[in-house]
Amino acid sequence: MLNERKIGIIGLGNVGASIAYTLALSKDFNEIVLVDSNKDKAEGEALDISHGLPFLRPMKIVSGSYDDIMDAKIIIITAGAAQKEGETRLDLVNKNVAIFKSIIPEIKNRDYKGILLIVSNPVDILTYVTLKLSSFPKNRVIGSGTVLDSARLKYKLGEHLNVDSRSIHAFIVGEHGDGEIVLWSQANVSGIPLHKFCELRGFFDHDYETSKIALDVKNSAYEIINKKRATYYGIALSTKRIVDAIINDEKSILPISSYIDDEYGMDDIALSLPSIVGKEGLISHIPIKLSKEEELKLKESYLQLKEIINKLDL
Repeated sequence: MLNERKIGIIGLGNVGASIAYTLALSKDFNEIVLVDSNKDKAEGEALDISHGLPFLRPMKIVSGSYDDIMDAKIIIITAGAAQKEGETRLDLVNKNVAIFKSIIPEIKNRDYKGILLIVSNPVDILTYVTLKLSSFPKNRVIGSGTVLDSARLKYKLGEHLNVDSRSIHAFIVGEHGDGEIVLWSQANVSGIPLHKFCELRGFFDHDYETSKIALDVKNSAYEIINKKRATYYGIALSTKRIVDAIINDEKSILPISSYIDDEYGMDDIALSLPSIVGKEGLISHIPIKLSKEEELKLKESYLQLKEIINKLDL
């Protein structure tokens, strides 16, 4: 039987450790189990975070094995090679697919019944790989997708317009990477269409401003990696947001990566679309009206991912 308040994390690099720390600050969990091929690393991270529990709340944070996480409501997978300076997320494909071929059978063979949340990059490819290797229902295999990209977009727009970014409603869809698409046609600030709100704030050169912001968002990870060699805090908070939606059955709309079949002219792929997320994981995708330009860009993103998937030995 699944423990609804238990989380397993596989992979304790910067991203996995940051997610563990971020989830420890939450009041939603009673147990977090850390799994890594380097057992000392997992144990060290568990001890380090546990020593702060007197400032938080009673909780169990331990290192463990695959057997120890089979009753977790969610298993978060962050294992894999990290993106290096000069690399794209898609450059990581072969390295991380090989790693997933060793991880996913361990979970499948133990008849795990919970939700797999993929955070490793390239997240869309690895979400698809996980689904195929596990044969789990598609609602139980999701990726962090463009949740972080969309947050970066809202942050940049908030700075640009000098408003609270939480009042901005905008999505990035498609690939989590260079093929991402900003849905400018749907963006709004508290219900006011974005272009109209920009004009209220004194901005009228919409093409220039939106192009610049979209480029800044797309290059955010590269900028951070160039400056500090890795990104992990933003994705940790993004992962927590997804986990919260599942654990609390929020039915929140988030642009997670999930299996797509016969939608927008796409089939047999995993990429990000606005989706309802609750205790079952993926509940459903949200129909969105795309502009012709957005449709074309989404198809390009799909074809790029599809080309890579077709070369994988699954």
